[in-house]
Amino acid sequence: MEAKNAGFDQKDFRNALGCFGTGVTVITTRDQDGKHYGVTASSFNSVSLDPPLILWSQGKAAPSHGAFKENSNFVVNVLSANQADISNQFARPSDNKFQGLDCTYTEDGIAILPGTSGHFECVTQNMIEGGDHIIFLAKVVNYRHHADTSPLFFWKGQYITP
Repeated sequence: MEAKNAGFDQKDFRNALGCFGTGVTVITTRDQDGKHYGVTASSFNSVSLDPPLILWSQGKAAPSHGAFKENSNFVVNVLSANQADISNQFARPSDNKFQGLDCTYTEDGIAILPGTSGHFECVTQNMIEGGDHIIFLAKVVNYRHHADTSPLFFWKGQYITP
């Protein structure tokens, strides 16, 4: 298979990236006025155990980008195998992405989605420019997981469940 250089086909590049399976998360925050935001993201990774650090990235053009830049607090909700509908709900434009969800909230008022495999409460430590995205490097300040819950995966443009 031939490697492609600068100026390569973005759709083909995206398909190539899709060969790497990922977990599916919904990352939530709120703005200074208290409006809640959430976005589906598969760009979540662990960075360090000591201190506990994670990263995720978001497109600069995303409607929720300003809220994530202004509020350093956010929650990474790791979706469970039966939550593809929630992934889709947060991946599409909507005035109320939280409709129909019985969320709980962190001490800072950030939404924790129900029925997930787990969640990580985070505080942004650094934002790094990465092309058309910003990479958020964050410290985990609290977390919870459910060892008996299978996660939702995404691979080659499809949801995969164990």
